[in-house]
Amino acid sequence: MKTTDLESQIASISQTRLDRRKFFRQAGYFGLGAAASGLALTATPAGAQANTYQISDTTVEILTAFLIAEDLASTFYYNGLVGAVIQDMNLAGPGGSATHVSSQGNAGNVDYLRAALYQEVEHANLFRGLLTGQPNITTTDPHQTFYFPAGTFDTLSNFLGVLDSLENAFIGAYINVIQEFSFKAAQSAAGKLTGPDTKYSAKTYEYFAKFASAIMGVECEHRVLGRVIGNENPANNVTTENLSGVQSIYNGPSSAVVALTPFLTSTTGPGYSFQTMERNARTVYLGTTAVPITS
Repeated sequence: MKTTDLESQIASISQTRLDRRKFFRQAGYFGLGAAASGLALTATPAGAQANTYQISDTTVEILTAFLIAEDLASTFYYNGLVGAVIQDMNLAGPGGSATHVSSQGNAGNVDYLRAALYQEVEHANLFRGLLTGQPNITTTDPHQTFYFPAGTFDTLSNFLGVLDSLENAFIGAYINVIQEFSFKAAQSAAGKLTGPDTKYSAKTYEYFAKFASAIMGVECEHRVLGRVIGNENPANNVTTENLSGVQSIYNGPSSAVVALTPFLTSTTGPGYSFQTMERNARTVYLGTTAVPITS
């Protein structure tokens, strides 16, 4: 596939409007059947800093959406580290690999991607732990195959184009979810939450907001380091991060679910196994410091 064709496909992904129910077709074990119907809301409370779609997002929907997004990210980075793109001169170089960078390669750039893979795996473990209490049991995650435009892992320009698209969507989603969890904390404290969200206290929602902000910072690093690898100057090219059109997490036409669903759809391109990544990630990732997120 020509680079221009891939870039066009990447650009169209954020505009695709697919049935959000498909996103969670396999997520019944998280109890989404009832949650997906949404809450019976008539209007945004006076003074609330959240839109109608954000208010409709349940906590289980939110956490599940981020688990799937982090599984997607892990699969993406793993296949970049083992695909043909790794032999680009800006990565491991001709004849090189993720763990054996050639003399013509750039070990620092490779380590950026190795660390990113580790971080996305750990992010997924955190969300899985919140949902199921079993952070390391991955075989029941809602999606086990992710789809990328043909050629994504063949050349550096293709790979970095998808990286930028994904990380911007993730950043937009985390910015929104911090707002959503903050709103839920305020509503919980005021005794105004209804439905399944009453399971969590205001203090817990405050923790969730802090938890999300800690992860968002790392996703911002991934976006910038992708630009470093591509020799884009300045790599830190924004004064404030871009929402990328994301206005909610699950509900609504501009949700994170809509932005990411194409990567769960076979018409997008070749499929890549999440479990293949899960079995082999340790052979290529690079561990980084984990700072406990306390309430």
